Order: sequence, then C-alpha cells, then structure tokens
Amino acid sequence: MIFRKFLIPFMLAASLFSTTVLAMDLNDAMSNLSQAKATGLLGEQPNGYLGVVSQQGNAAEIARLINDARRVEYQKLAKENNIQLGDVETMAGKKALEKTPSGQYIQLNNKWLKK
Repeated sequence: MIFRKFLIPFMLAASLFSTTVLAMDLNDAMSNLSQAKATGLLGEQPNGYLGVVSQQGNAAEIARLINDARRVEYQKLAKENNIQLGDVETMAGKKALEKTPSGQYIQLNNKWLKK
C-alpha cells in the first residue's frame, strides 16, 4: 500500500519531466502547468509571473514560456487601458495569489510558502 502511494506521483512526475523531451512550446507548457504547480515545482508571485520553486525537470522552461505569454498579454492590457505595465502586473499577481488553491506555492516577502 505504501509503495503504491508513492509510485503513482513518482510516475506522473517522471513522465512529465522526462529528459527525452524535445523543445517545448507554449502549448506544451500550458499542458504541464497544472501538474508542475501541483507537485510544487512552480508557484505564483505577486508580480504576476510564475516562479520556479524547485529546479527540476522542465520547470524553468515552463515558467519562461508562460511568463513570456503573460508579459505580452499584460503589455496589451496596459496599452488598451492606458495604464502602466507595472500596475497590470501587480493586479494580475494579486488575482493569481488569491486564486491559487490550497497546497500550492505562492511567494510572499520573497519566500515560497505553501498556501
């Protein structure tokens, strides 16, 4: 029973972060985001971007790709609403921290905390 309890999460993580994975694109990153957050590899930051909690597998690449897409969207929103990019990032960060489910990581005062 104990073996089974640990085997399933290990197999999911291993399949998600296989070293044989070729170049990742935004669709791949989006597909892997929930699992990366659930396993504690990525977390939300108050600046509106993902942060790497644990440098394992493709965590940094997932964060980079999604953060690049978020930055483009934040810039678009800032321009459309005639507000500063930093204000959009702060509002998005606040919303992301609030929406983060219990058990996942958020960054507060430059420290990673499990919500």
